[in-house]
Amino acid sequence: MTVYMIKIRKATPTDASVIIDFQQKMAWETEELTLALAIVTKGVNSVFTNPSRGKYWVAEDKGIVVASLLITYEWSDWRNSDVWWFQSVYVLPDYRRTGIFKSMYNFIKDEADKQNVAGLRLYVETNNSRAQKTYEALGMRSEHYTMYEWLKE
Repeated sequence: MTVYMIKIRKATPTDASVIIDFQQKMAWETEELTLALAIVTKGVNSVFTNPSRGKYWVAEDKGIVVASLLITYEWSDWRNSDVWWFQSVYVLPDYRRTGIFKSMYNFIKDEADKQNVAGLRLYVETNNSRAQKTYEALGMRSEHYTMYEWLKE
């Protein structure tokens, strides 16, 4: 049985190269999409230079980053508070199904409680039933909203 020594912390600019790598892997795994390195590099680094864009968090095992996620903010006038969105969640394959995302989720939820955040949200691919079961096991529920988007190609 493998024992992990997981530490969750706010990411720093020195984590950018790992996060960029994770974003490229996730895009390929989920959508068979190859991200332009220059664009994703600027995008990740932009979060570190402009905190209003969000905040990265990482999970380390013995000093090695094994997972990351991005929290972005949505203002809710109905609640007079922010809602935090989980985005860009990536866990290295060898660390999946070990409770790392659960630990990260609980850590972020505690941070949200401390800061009077109205709630946590995320979106998930409609075919990703494994992830949906994970989120439901954490107490999240699918809501009555359907997401629509327009994105430049």
